[in-house]
Amino acid sequence: MAEFIGLAYFAEIPAVLINVQRGGPSTGMPTRTQQADVLACAYASHGDTRHVLLFPEDPHECFEMSAQALDLAERLQTPVFVMSDLDIGMNQRLCRPFAWDDDREYDRGKVMTREALDAGTDFGRYLDVDGDGIPYRTYPGTHPTKGGYFTRGTTKNAYAVYSEAGADYIYNMQRLRQKFETAKSLVPLPVLTAARYPARFAAIFYGSTGPAMQEALAALAEQGIYLNALRIRAFPFQNEIADFIAAHSKVFVFEQNFDGQLTTLLINEAHANPASLVPVLHYDGTPITARFITQEIAERVARLNVRPLRENMVA
Repeated sequence: MAEFIGLAYFAEIPAVLINVQRGGPSTGMPTRTQQADVLACAYASHGDTRHVLLFPEDPHECFEMSAQALDLAERLQTPVFVMSDLDIGMNQRLCRPFAWDDDREYDRGKVMTREALDAGTDFGRYLDVDGDGIPYRTYPGTHPTKGGYFTRGTTKNAYAVYSEAGADYIYNMQRLRQKFETAKSLVPLPVLTAARYPARFAAIFYGSTGPAMQEALAALAEQGIYLNALRIRAFPFQNEIADFIAAHSKVFVFEQNFDGQLTTLLINEAHANPASLVPVLHYDGTPITARFITQEIAERVARLNVRPLRENMVA
């Protein structure tokens, strides 16, 4: 499967993959939940690849983000992963009703028309005309003599002609990286939950951790512990995420895996200071709970010698 993901990435073929994550490796815990495929999907296939990931919080967002993933895959001409998990996939949850607009227009991205080809527009399947890394494509049968190309997984030049010339390979790789940068402006933004009072500490979380985190934040506030919290909804990471981390002395990163995979991505891709990030890992296969989050934060804040903030201490 990884080979075909790499083909879709390098040949720039739209694809959407739904990953309902559970415990691994191998057969692992087939009936238990985890968020353990983040790195595997972000860099799936051999060679230098980066893939778009969406992190839904509940069935409602699974529905919305699946539709959005189809548009993103077409717009970016690349695989897009919807990173659900077994907690969302198998358990019953309260969420907003699904809604669909029958007038919604699908985003097919950059498609060159017959009229443009007849007008003499220069068509190169992998030619970056607009500087955003996304080339134009044609549909089969668009024109009887123009706009055709080979879709190939090998290196090629901007006109889809096979090439192993170093300059052509460098052009393609740099263009693909620019396309990934462009994706930052298209994927869902993170969601901030601001503390009632100024906070030195913060929490980052994603996916099905959301409901437990909101309950935990309320319980911690009752103890006088206030944190800002940011729910990450997509990769690549927008600049707001790096700014959020830089604004706090410590950021607790909650994940349902053993290796702290999102933490690794934040360090590698958002260039976050590793000393600022505190991985908090829940990986026994059961859904993460507000009690777990509350206990972990309270204990870690206490170890940092931070005195809880009481109502009568606030100016």
